[in-house]
Amino acid sequence: MNIITVSNEQWLLREAHGETTSFAGPLSERVTELTSYLKDTQTGGVISETIVFTNEEGTFSLDQWLTEKLNQPFVCGTKEAFDEKRAAIPWTLEYYGYTPGKDEYSVESLLTVGNGFIGLRGTTPEMSISDENYPGLYIASLYNTVESDVAGHTIRNEDFVNAPNLQKMYIMIDDEVIDIAHNQIVSFKRTLDLRTGLFQSTAEIETKQQKRVRIETKKIANMKDIHQYSLVYTFTPLNFSGDVTLVSEADGAVYNYNVARYRSLTNQHLHVRSADAEEAKAQLVAETTNSQITVVQSSEIFASASLSEITSDVTATGVKQSLPLSVEEGHTYQFEKSVTVAAYRSNEEQPASPLSQLALPRFDVMYQESQQAWAQLWQDAAIEVTGDLMSQKMLNLHTYHVLVSASPNAYQDSLDASITARGLHGEAYRGHIFWDELFILPFYIVHFPDTAKEILRYRYRRLAAAKTDAKKAGYQGAMFPWQSGLDGSEQSQELHLNPISGEWKEDHSRLQRHISLAIAYNVWQYWHNTKDKQFMAEYGLELMLEIAHFWQSAATWDQEAQRYFIDKVMGPDEFHENYPNSEIGGLKNNAYTNMMVVWLFEEIDHLQAEIDTDIFTGILQKTELTPADLNTMADIRTKLGLEIDADGIIAQFEGYFQLEDLDWDHYKKTYGNIYRMDRILNAEGKSADSYKVAKQADSLMIFYNFSKQQVNQILTDLDYELPSDYVEKNLNYYLQRTSHGSTLSRIVHAQLAAMVDDQELAWSLYQEALSSDYRDIQGGTTAEGIHAGVMAATLFIPLTTFAGIDLRERLVQIAPNLPKAWASLAFSLHIRGVHYQINVTHETLTITVDQPETILVKGKEYQLSPQEPQTITY
Repeated sequence: MNIITVSNEQWLLREAHGETTSFAGPLSERVTELTSYLKDTQTGGVISETIVFTNEEGTFSLDQWLTEKLNQPFVCGTKEAFDEKRAAIPWTLEYYGYTPGKDEYSVESLLTVGNGFIGLRGTTPEMSISDENYPGLYIASLYNTVESDVAGHTIRNEDFVNAPNLQKMYIMIDDEVIDIAHNQIVSFKRTLDLRTGLFQSTAEIETKQQKRVRIETKKIANMKDIHQYSLVYTFTPLNFSGDVTLVSEADGAVYNYNVARYRSLTNQHLHVRSADAEEAKAQLVAETTNSQITVVQSSEIFASASLSEITSDVTATGVKQSLPLSVEEGHTYQFEKSVTVAAYRSNEEQPASPLSQLALPRFDVMYQESQQAWAQLWQDAAIEVTGDLMSQKMLNLHTYHVLVSASPNAYQDSLDASITARGLHGEAYRGHIFWDELFILPFYIVHFPDTAKEILRYRYRRLAAAKTDAKKAGYQGAMFPWQSGLDGSEQSQELHLNPISGEWKEDHSRLQRHISLAIAYNVWQYWHNTKDKQFMAEYGLELMLEIAHFWQSAATWDQEAQRYFIDKVMGPDEFHENYPNSEIGGLKNNAYTNMMVVWLFEEIDHLQAEIDTDIFTGILQKTELTPADLNTMADIRTKLGLEIDADGIIAQFEGYFQLEDLDWDHYKKTYGNIYRMDRILNAEGKSADSYKVAKQADSLMIFYNFSKQQVNQILTDLDYELPSDYVEKNLNYYLQRTSHGSTLSRIVHAQLAAMVDDQELAWSLYQEALSSDYRDIQGGTTAEGIHAGVMAATLFIPLTTFAGIDLRERLVQIAPNLPKAWASLAFSLHIRGVHYQINVTHETLTITVDQPETILVKGKEYQLSPQEPQTITY
């Protein structure tokens, strides 16, 4: 173990073998030299006291910096405390200092607490909506539509609403409001315990009158009772005695401000219907202006001291409760505030909730309940790796935030919601639901299948809207929207702002019709891994048939080519909306879309054999599909067109090979960050439509969904013959032309790289994806909410790509492919009613099941007996 003793004069490093080295000079030089010296260390160490410094990457404590840079555990304290503190590292987020603006917004996203119904951004109770910081309370499916004037046009946008802020608490000293953003900060630290969802902060503030006060807060969202959250607010006068006023607010004058590019649009979504106060209790009832969703929040303040002098100022927009205090230097004063949150749609009955009957649990009671609920979730969902401290931390971080975005606890009461692209953490993409479900649902299918079922029912409830949209567009069946929100109607914007050029342009993104294929694929995954016949009879089969009917109606026969084609679509790439210089949106024969359609039609045929004839026939009648329609699908699935060149490169869409090549070196040198090449080209008066450039994987996406063998089968069914190395060729071809403007792109390419046995590339891309939100690699997008899709996908890749589990066949198949950096990988799964506990090392695979099961390990069949761990050397 390394021992680092710090002082003003020098830092003294004593290594495990006894050698000592000193580091002096300016703080930044000491940090750089010490980090470089320890770069090959394998032991970690102890630092005698906390050293906090700021560099170009941010503000860090020395132990945190060394841990993250060296991927070894460094802790502040004593040798005796090392083991305990080391164990906490992968479960703890720490942030020092305060950098107002986008950096602060990003920290707040990552410090969000929630329970799948509500999400509270990681601000302290003092903070108000501003450019500096952004408190937000998000409620699943709280949407509202408003009109805005954009470039001379009136457009309607449905937004994810920032709900009234009842966590607001602060103190006033000499009439100065202590709110972090406008005070002198001496020190500021925030932490989040990923095991329990406990947020804590400590700030030392100096007022304009040079009075110093330390403020400490705690905050949780109750994972057991999803309608509750609680906070503790503690302050200590450090160099003064005198009068202080504690203020608690129920603030209904909130608005949407999280996303800078939306700020010129209408951002007021609520009006307060009523506000009330009774002693230490307060209540605020607000309603969305258009969707007429009622949000009811009630709060109660607790303290060991008397609250009899509290006064309440009730206004049209909220409640302000004030408590005058006479404080003494060095004494600590603690207050608690518990809040209950409920939302009711216009057709739902709102129960009476008089303040006099409000009885909320205090913080400690709520925290204990929540801890126990979190412990059960971690037992089911945790992924454990050894040998790689930072990967373990990121896996914990992602598991935590996925569960904050949607938890089994939230869906126990049939919550009518799906998972937004940015979780319950921010307002990017207006909180809508996209094809990110394709990457998110597998996490729930294998860990919490009942939750996956409820999320799929969100889509079923909007089937009628999808059928209406299909009919309006001239199709049959169900055409699900690219952006879905409250009622399932298309919410994609008609105009899009380019933040580089400041100009608005027409947005064709709604043509990403492959969203319906993602829904069908998730229905199939749920069915295949649960064999839930009741779900298929009541919901799943109807969804798949209606989606298949849409694609049947979208396919057109080309007499000259003797193939069907599908046009007027966009692929997952998103940079290509139409052909160069065309005013009509859409492309022809997108490869990913067409191959997924072939899969869907094949699967419909399989389902006809798997599902009871009476049920299948009944759903056919309900969907008005005929045997002739099924015959047409069977014909399309063997004759749908793709464009493939002589080298076996599958064109992203028909005409792709005729596009111009891009001078990538020029753009990398000129702009540095080229993730959003579409915006860069647009700002130069050009269009990505003209170039072979992709935001993310498109044609290659088919290999994320299916094994190489199944893709081979699809191509064979279509009567295409490709070279044996076509997968490697396609990966290399498209990697050179992809900017990775979406972090999901790295996930797809990582899995494909592993498929072609380029393990180094697979590991590199996976690591970039794993740290993408934590490092905010896209330059500030985390400020607008976490990326739920990539977080969930990084939790699935260890199971499929690294543990080598394929759940898409009749038997569970396992072919481990553990990264060199990981000594072992352990996790649990729920597959077709069987609970698996799996541990993978570089030599062995240990499996325990709770029911008899047969699996395949590298093609060899093994019989597993209940509760008998079986170790297989592979």
